[in-house]
Amino acid sequence: MKKIEVKGTEISIISVNTQDYLSITDMINAKDGEFFISDWLRNRNTVEFLGIWESLNNPNFNYGEYAIIKSKAGLNSYKISVKEWVKKTNGIGLRAKSGRYGGTYAHKDIAFEFGMWISAEFKIYLIKEFQRLQDDENQRKNLGWDIKRNLAKINYKIHTEAIKQNLIPKQITKNQTMQIYASEADILNLALFGLTAKDWREKNNQKQGNIRDYANVTQLVCLSNLENLNAEFIRQEISQPERLIKLNKIAISQMKLLIGHKSIKKLK
Repeated sequence: MKKIEVKGTEISIISVNTQDYLSITDMINAKDGEFFISDWLRNRNTVEFLGIWESLNNPNFNYGEYAIIKSKAGLNSYKISVKEWVKKTNGIGLRAKSGRYGGTYAHKDIAFEFGMWISAEFKIYLIKEFQRLQDDENQRKNLGWDIKRNLAKINYKIHTEAIKQNLIPKQITKNQTMQIYASEADILNLALFGLTAKDWREKNNQKQGNIRDYANVTQLVCLSNLENLNAEFIRQEISQPERLIKLNKIAISQMKLLIGHKSIKKLK
């Protein structure tokens, strides 16, 4: 679970369908005096804001129930809990969570608005800290992507050195050398992508670059492994057709494992 600290108040953050939800149960501790989330929720401005947010983000929002709640909002005799709000309106912007990390969580858009209810200063610091967290996460993701890119480059170097030492005869032309490199690169392309670089270009003539430029993180990890294995197979003097069959079987097996691996998902 992620956490940020805003003016001495620690706020928990959970992910719901890839969206960040902040604990307004934690946030209310920053408000002076004795207040409850239900006090905020019964406010007419709050209800109107939630209605607009739900209309933009929730196709299953119950407008009939919302209209009833809106007509009563602000009255001294009226109170509603988060669980009641969610049940009646089918809302998705607020979440009442039980268990170890229990409490009321709000989508970040709504949490920022809740921050304004605490104070304008708190809202500004809340947005600032949340953005800092997002920037840190993006930097880590970019670092992970760079590591995988560099790993692919290093393994490509190992791969080409193996070709030089074992497949390229002495004193051949540069053009002959490039043909051998291209042929070996296509062995990996066929094993992993199911088509050669030329086949890909013919099917994607509107795109820039090559087939590997459009590989995702999972494919890049698998490609790095295949390059290492192919370099070793070349040293063992295994024939190209046999290597292709071996590499294709390995690619299928590794992709099945990598697609569901948690550490790979985090880098996507």
